[in-house]
Amino acid sequence: MMNKLLNTALIVSISAGLAACGGEAPAKQAAPQDSSPTKESKPSAEKVKIVFGQGADQTEGTKKLVAAFQAKFPNIEVELREFPNDSSQTHDQLVTILGGKSAEVDVINLDVVWPAEFAQAGFILPLDRLIKDDNVDLSKYLKAGVESGYFNGQQWALPRYNNSGLLYYRKDLVKDVPKTWDDLIKQAEQLKGQGGTQYGFVTQAKQYEGLSVSFTELVSAYGGKIIDDKGNVTVNSPESLKGLKQLVKIAKSPAVPSNLNTFTEKETLTAFMEGSAVFARHWPALYAQANDPKVSKVAGNVGIAPLPSGDARSAAALGGWLAAINKYSKHPKESWEFLKFMVSAEGEKIIAINSTQTPTYLPLFDDADVQKASPLFANRDFVNGLSSAIPRTITPQYAKISGIIQVEVSKAIAGEQTPEQTLTNLEAQIKQAIAAK
Repeated sequence: MMNKLLNTALIVSISAGLAACGGEAPAKQAAPQDSSPTKESKPSAEKVKIVFGQGADQTEGTKKLVAAFQAKFPNIEVELREFPNDSSQTHDQLVTILGGKSAEVDVINLDVVWPAEFAQAGFILPLDRLIKDDNVDLSKYLKAGVESGYFNGQQWALPRYNNSGLLYYRKDLVKDVPKTWDDLIKQAEQLKGQGGTQYGFVTQAKQYEGLSVSFTELVSAYGGKIIDDKGNVTVNSPESLKGLKQLVKIAKSPAVPSNLNTFTEKETLTAFMEGSAVFARHWPALYAQANDPKVSKVAGNVGIAPLPSGDARSAAALGGWLAAINKYSKHPKESWEFLKFMVSAEGEKIIAINSTQTPTYLPLFDDADVQKASPLFANRDFVNGLSSAIPRTITPQYAKISGIIQVEVSKAIAGEQTPEQTLTNLEAQIKQAIAAK
């Protein structure tokens, strides 16, 4: 799901915001694998066909992207292979293909939480040497997107389009947008019932990936980390405890629905669009729908802002997709040319305009055509929200660890165990999951 920085001054402010997501970008190391194409080994002069695999695109964006690339590289034919738009199904299909060392796809779209898993499994090529040889300036890209493709000292994937969580609010009810989570809870409790609302705040708290995302955002907002940059399990910390306690406080607040533990994105969207909630945490995809008078009762009164801050920062979990090259591709040089084009200013602009997917190449937010493509792309509040994006935990065992978080945090929300016991359990189980691999 999901979507979409302005003049030079804005880009400077974004860079500062992104720096708060984890310090300086990690130094890129030369890829040791001999299978990586190099600058000296150019694409073949003979006609070559490569296959690009991604979820089905209901727009003309991908077709126009491929056409523009082939106009520049007439000797490289790109065949599009569509995978299910269900992320889990796509994941399983790719694991089957790459696990069998098949070369049937060359360039693949990866969900932001997959690169570490695919890299450790030996499914994809490291890109460091290619990035260096072709002078791809990663500092011009969304920092969290670049970080999501970085694992074990190497860059394995590059961001194509990303998004992050946002705070939605009723402009007709909210006079001062809350800057902190404490302020949000206070306002939500005070404004509940006004303007026909039933709830002050709605968010995702069901036992599924959305709860893991909520936990990650709150822990990060208060300065905690589930796993640190060196791979150490650091979830059981004073900072993480503050974040978890805040999440439990939100779930028990009279401002939220009594059945908040059943809320996914769907229930959150419905409650906000029906005018039942003052505030909502959701992804950028909600913006257009909430402003459509045909389906929304709050159209014209929808405001967006970065998620509130904790003691450390505003933190919004990253969503979206990155691109990588199949290690078993028979045409790695041509695959790199296509991947590089996809994440270039030209490639990302095509997708931004025709598919309204949020670009990760930051200078594009200054582009008038891109700004016209969606109101979000020209919206400073959206830009600031995107700048607070953080990668979800970067680990090959992400799916397993996310499942552990969902179970244990659900128990804390239900009052079945204390936040302290929850973090103790998480520390032990996550360490076990990493050791088991």
